[in-house]
Amino acid sequence: MEFPAYKTVSVESLVPYARNSRTHSPQQVDKIAASIREFGFLNPIIVDGKNGIIAGHGRIMAAQKLGLATLPVIEAAHLTEAQRRAYVIADNRLALDAGWDNDLLKIELQDLQAGGFDLSLTGFEIGEIGNLLAEPTEGLTDEDAVPDVPAVPVT
Repeated sequence: MEFPAYKTVSVESLVPYARNSRTHSPQQVDKIAASIREFGFLNPIIVDGKNGIIAGHGRIMAAQKLGLATLPVIEAAHLTEAQRRAYVIADNRLALDAGWDNDLLKIELQDLQAGGFDLSLTGFEIGEIGNLLAEPTEGLTDEDAVPDVPAVPVT
């Protein structure tokens, strides 16, 4: 199997796929931009040989927000039109099938937090991080207990 080489192209030369069904909220683009600012641009854009974007639309939006002029790309000119179109979908969908080992994730987050790292750069929301790091507690009441109905119910 041959592996395509990286090259650098101008952001302006990249052509979004008009039928890209994946959406990116402004909040997600902000998260991607924060990740690029912290870690660098580590995940290249995949293009079709004519600078048509196959994968990386959200990263490009974040790069534009950061004012980056050039980006690394991998040319996948060997793909047929059907393969390109299918990969646009597959690239986004396949990652959704992955899960988390919450015990290991908690350990990693705790270690990062102890080192003073900004956990919001992991992509998790603050509430999610709080839930992951919270210690389990025992309830103080019977889980089947039902409270008495107040004399004057209020909704």
